[in-house]
Amino acid sequence: MAMTQAKTVSQDGNPATRLNAMLDEDMRAVNALIIEKMDSHVKLIPQLAAYLIAAGGKRIRPLLTLASTAIYGGEMARAHRLAASVEFIHTATLLHDDVVDESAERRGQDSANLVFGNQASVLVGDFLFSRAFQLMTEDGSLDVLRILSGASAIIAEGEVMQLTTANNLSTTMDDYIAVIKAKTAALFTAACEVGPVIAVAGPDAAKAMAEYGLYLGIAFQIADDALDYMAERETLGKTVGDDFREGKMTAPVLLALQKADDDERAFWQRTLSGRETSDKDLKQAQAILQRHDIYAQTLDMARGYGEKAIEALAEAPDHTLRPVLEELVRYSIERSS
Repeated sequence: MAMTQAKTVSQDGNPATRLNAMLDEDMRAVNALIIEKMDSHVKLIPQLAAYLIAAGGKRIRPLLTLASTAIYGGEMARAHRLAASVEFIHTATLLHDDVVDESAERRGQDSANLVFGNQASVLVGDFLFSRAFQLMTEDGSLDVLRILSGASAIIAEGEVMQLTTANNLSTTMDDYIAVIKAKTAALFTAACEVGPVIAVAGPDAAKAMAEYGLYLGIAFQIADDALDYMAERETLGKTVGDDFREGKMTAPVLLALQKADDDERAFWQRTLSGRETSDKDLKQAQAILQRHDIYAQTLDMARGYGEKAIEALAEAPDHTLRPVLEELVRYSIERSS
């Protein structure tokens, strides 16, 4: 049964919170499905999965699937399955990411790999990927399977690409954008594209929502990479400076390298290429970024992609959810300023 109209709610709260409230009944169904499908007779699996899923997160990706389906009048029961599949893919990638990055914190608490170990985290991540594919096949649409399975493969490619750019000062901005398109934006794209697909809204609608998701995902990740250097720990939900310590070549560093003098380039060479970092070095990196006004430049870059997302969204039907999706673009960027 298609949902005819989302609930109207107070203008208070950030757009993700408002989307959650407007799609409250659907999100309850998605969360129930997530709990059901992450169950297993192997007790460590639901224990570890619940540890990360219960830690929070705004569920932006499944919300995008629900919203894009509702806007085009699609069948919400199908959207529930696919939104749960999207969340399982996302959670699996987080588990794998934290192992690869040797992260100690996620969403304000000890990371799952720190609590349960690397082996368990990788294997439970594999289990969640498998559950995601079961939900896709239950839907029965080859187009949906193509979109979501394609995104899963692209995400894996993005992880490998990021490994090849880490600690590499010759990384270009094009290389960086290619990484975040794959690693982050691919799932945003797929989450949005499946809505008009299951609503049988046509290829133009699917293309418009896919582009909205793509550019939102890129803008979101660029802003997140700025936050890694400029945020307070409470804002970020993880340790500030993780990207710096891991030698990730993100937009702030690439922009700073373009303006670096000899001393600054030697600093980046020692810390990123040479992998010699300390808390003192992080403070120096932050000072370099402030000196060259890199934060503002990074957010300007994110805003450019955000405007492309809003332009794509303009092709969607007039619906109470559409302005909230537009606000979500701006919020994803401006939370960093």
